[in-house]
Amino acid sequence: MSDQELQRGPIHAVHVELGATFAPFGGWEMPVSYAGTVAEHAAVRETVGLFDVSHLGKALVAGPGAAEFVNSALTNDLAKIGPGKAQYTLCCTESGGVIDDLIVYYVADDELFLVPNAANTAAVVAELVAKAPAGVTVTDQHRGYAVLAVQGPKSADILTELGLPTEISYMGFVDAEWNGTPVRVCRSGYTGERGFEVLPSWDGAEALFRALEAAVRAAGGQVAGLGARDTLRTEMGYPLHGHELSLAISPLQARTGWAVGWKKPEFWGREALVEEKEVGPKRRLWGLRALDRGVLRQGQTVLKDGASVGETTSGTFSPTLKVGIALALLDTDAGLTAGDEVSVDVRGRSLRAEVVSPPFVEDHTK
Repeated sequence: MSDQELQRGPIHAVHVELGATFAPFGGWEMPVSYAGTVAEHAAVRETVGLFDVSHLGKALVAGPGAAEFVNSALTNDLAKIGPGKAQYTLCCTESGGVIDDLIVYYVADDELFLVPNAANTAAVVAELVAKAPAGVTVTDQHRGYAVLAVQGPKSADILTELGLPTEISYMGFVDAEWNGTPVRVCRSGYTGERGFEVLPSWDGAEALFRALEAAVRAAGGQVAGLGARDTLRTEMGYPLHGHELSLAISPLQARTGWAVGWKKPEFWGREALVEEKEVGPKRRLWGLRALDRGVLRQGQTVLKDGASVGETTSGTFSPTLKVGIALALLDTDAGLTAGDEVSVDVRGRSLRAEVVSPPFVEDHTK
């Protein structure tokens, strides 16, 4: 896709004004960093960071039986939650591959709001449209809402300053107002820190972003880009579709089997996933922590005693740990476990690494 074809979010001009560097991601031109990825990463871990992730998809499933339909399609069990709660779930193929991982907002039995990944929104919507029963409509609302993520120890202080609700349980959400306009606030995020995702209208994003930015900077925080988002989620071992999840990588292999309602009688891919669970996945996601100097990247071969045992799916330098880290799919029959030592082929150089059970850092989401 050429730069001319890349889509832009509702406040692209603001990011240009703030001096952001940009890169293509999921078909969108995204701000990668402003003050620098390491500084933005540290701000989220220590104070607060503000992300514009409006590229994320949005879709509405509505009508009598909407919740029942979504529950029969996606992996997680909506019966575990109810109105006012959100849930991480997966949209799978019948063979158990992952079309996308997404968040479902349970608004009411007849109204579900979905937030898929940008590049996969059309595919998720198409699958739902094709299989929706009579009376249930599925509407792509990609440009109906923006998504602004406020993440870090001071995130609640920022929202309170703007008069937005913060007394929300983890993965709970509230429909509120800011300056007389509707906004949805969810206690969720993708960083491993306490945080909120705020959804104003697409057209109302700039005013709210500027107000949040002023409060974040006053609190000693930073506006943060895609670079910090990736280092933060990698430290947490959070999967990214196209890396740790894909049509060829199942939830069990990616350690997201916890988001599968195994007792449900029906969801897309159930038969294949139940079978895989019974025999055990042939490979599984692990963390790797470099023991030698060097930065790990996606697509590098992992070896044990000179033999290939897997491949890295994501890799970066951890600003928190000050070492190279990676996520990797390792062959189950290699018998590797946390604490074992492996080597990674980094451009022909052997780099020693320790196998780690993710996350690499402490979880502060709850």
